[in-house]
Amino acid sequence: MADLWAAFDDHEPASFLAKVKELTGELPAGNPVAEYELGSAYDSIGEEAKAAAHYRSAFAAGLDGERRRPATIQFASTLRNLGQAEESMALLTAERDTVSDELDDAVTAFLALALTDLGREREAAGLALQALSRHLPRYNRSLANYAKTLMEQ
Repeated sequence: MADLWAAFDDHEPASFLAKVKELTGELPAGNPVAEYELGSAYDSIGEEAKAAAHYRSAFAAGLDGERRRPATIQFASTLRNLGQAEESMALLTAERDTVSDELDDAVTAFLALALTDLGREREAAGLALQALSRHLPRYNRSLANYAKTLMEQ
């Protein structure tokens, strides 16, 4: 599966999806990893409604481990694209309170997008700047303080 994803750009969407279906078909029906991979594939070829159904199935089947957090981010993004920004925001807000890892800023970035769709642009900008402030070589404290001010207003 990793090799297929690494070669994503070398495939036409239908061909890519067929290969993902073939690989996930090796797992039992309803397997959470298979559902996640199918959701990811549909998402990547722009079929968000089908992706959302597979993400929901993956979580319902108990998706956990290293795939759970990326699946949450991807599912939330898909929901936002489907006009369900409130649910997207709820998922990502809850995710910010779970484990901390290298995906923290991705969670924040997608939360900022959901907030923008909900008309909460100042809060979104504050979150995005807060995440960015941790990666700057200078002005980290200043930018973090400006971000905090934006989110409080």
